[in-house]
Amino acid sequence: MDKFIQIDGNVTKSNKPTLVNASSQDDSLDVQQWQQYIEQEIGFVLPNVQRKWLINAIDNTALSYGLTAIKLWNQLPKNNEMRQQLLDNVLIHESRFFRYMPSIEFVTKCALDNQRLRIASGGTSSVVNTSDELFRIWSVGCASGEEVWSLAMSLAAQQLKNHTILGTDVSQQAIINAELGYYNNRQKLLIPHSYQQFVQPLYEHSVIRKPNVCNSATTNEAITSHQAHWQIAPSLQQNVSFALHNIMEKTPPTSHLQHIIICQNMLIYFRKFDQRDILARLSEQCVLGGYIILAPGEALFWRPSNMRRIAHPQVNVWQKINA
Repeated sequence: MDKFIQIDGNVTKSNKPTLVNASSQDDSLDVQQWQQYIEQEIGFVLPNVQRKWLINAIDNTALSYGLTAIKLWNQLPKNNEMRQQLLDNVLIHESRFFRYMPSIEFVTKCALDNQRLRIASGGTSSVVNTSDELFRIWSVGCASGEEVWSLAMSLAAQQLKNHTILGTDVSQQAIINAELGYYNNRQKLLIPHSYQQFVQPLYEHSVIRKPNVCNSATTNEAITSHQAHWQIAPSLQQNVSFALHNIMEKTPPTSHLQHIIICQNMLIYFRKFDQRDILARLSEQCVLGGYIILAPGEALFWRPSNMRRIAHPQVNVWQKINA
């Protein structure tokens, strides 16, 4: 998510809105009602400046089912497929490879330090306090996977092993594209020359993996809409996984605690009270001594008792200091 939105943090949290019976309304869209519904479902705040974006998402979803917007509204509470497609159309999936290099370099250094300590101690030590042998990284709001694959390339270039990277997003379509690892030539230009070894041409019948969250028809649609020209090298797959997950849910996407959690350019889409709740949940999923990386300038109000901000000149990073 790259488009910055300034959310008013002084809004008083009220009861979540519920769907009303839209059959009595006329055919004009009550955009505020739809905005409330999106925030109710995923906490995502669409300001008025993006009303056209929201209206287009509603229209496209309704048309794909041969419905009017009003009929779509009435179907949402009882049709999870329609709900997910609406969310996919509303959410901003765009990301970039190697979007913010200082964060990638910080993660790579942490993984290198972890591996060096393990080797020095005969494989029994870890940079952070955990008995898990894998160095775990979680990319929150990974969109179509560019950040995850960038990290995988950076770690692989250092010949790092014993790590795993999890990417999660609330958009099913984004996760489908991330799992496939198919991208266009514009994205390839953003990958530094030293990492081009981790990409390969997309051959007509080549398949990286079958996505876990879709059927074959959806997969074909994802590939076509993505205008793919190349793919991530299969050698990176063994250390990477993706999962559909709503960050507003209290249940984490995995039972494993994470050494590093990256949550960049996502909090700006939430109100301040939701940002606090999200950050609190992320800190619970971080191992003692592990790190949470935010985008520069994000969540400057955050003052958790169990985390301390690291004095880094370029990266907004916090370390867990107590449980």
